[in-house]
Amino acid sequence: MLNHVMLGTNDIERSKRFYDAILGVLGAGEALRNQAPSGHTRLFYRHDGSTFGISEPINGEPATFANGSTIGFKCHSPEQVQTFHDVAVAHGGQSIEQPPGLRSGSMGAMHLAYVRDPDGNKLCAIYRVKA
Repeated sequence: MLNHVMLGTNDIERSKRFYDAILGVLGAGEALRNQAPSGHTRLFYRHDGSTFGISEPINGEPATFANGSTIGFKCHSPEQVQTFHDVAVAHGGQSIEQPPGLRSGSMGAMHLAYVRDPDGNKLCAIYRVKA
């Protein structure tokens, strides 16, 4: 359904360190650095047919996070969810909501961890328990 997700950042190098670390947990390689025609730097991570991007805002305004938005990253195990969380916090992210762990609800059992990246974007690591 989705081709890519792009987030703005106010510090491209800080974001690169953060996303290199957490996306490395998921198996993504080093970001492809790109310069937009506007001169702004963008980073693209490609993995499993998806692209995740970080960009200096092309309009020159400060990057802001969206209230109510969450980007979910698919994990392959409960341990990977925990590692994603721990690596995010170790690289400048902030743990939010409940501690990482198993949650049950109307959508089934899931291991979840929520963090905010250094720019305030809400991220979720998720592993759906197979029935």
